[in-house]
Amino acid sequence: RYEEREDFAVVMQPFFRNTLLPLDSNGKPDLSFFAADCFHFSVRGYAEMAVALWNNMLEPVGEKQTYNNFTHDRSKLKCPNPEKPFLSTLQNSGFRNSDLSLQKTDPSVPYWAVIVAAAAGVLTGSL
Repeated sequence: RYEEREDFAVVMQPFFRNTLLPLDSNGKPDLSFFAADCFHFSVRGYAEMAVALWNNMLEPVGEKQTYNNFTHDRSKLKCPNPEKPFLSTLQNSGFRNSDLSLQKTDPSVPYWAVIVAAAAGVLTGSL
């Protein structure tokens, strides 16, 4: 719909597609990334998501990172550079008039895994 526009773009940012639950040093879920309800993110969790989203917006279409590793490391924050001082879109990533935007991709995580993870989160939170 917006592929031919010069002044507007819609780009999916897949940084959360293959993200796994962050673990602490004991291999248990790191609850510092989550609010008291164990469902929503805490300030630390939102900060990690913000860095991942920003990095995704600077990565070219077709080369975007599909996970977040929750390292709490600000040095992983990407910056625009002189060669690409803009946010990446289909057009400036070299995919104008391509079929990339029309491809239907299968989810990389099965739907039941999301349900199991949510149930485990609720169970962990209630314990």
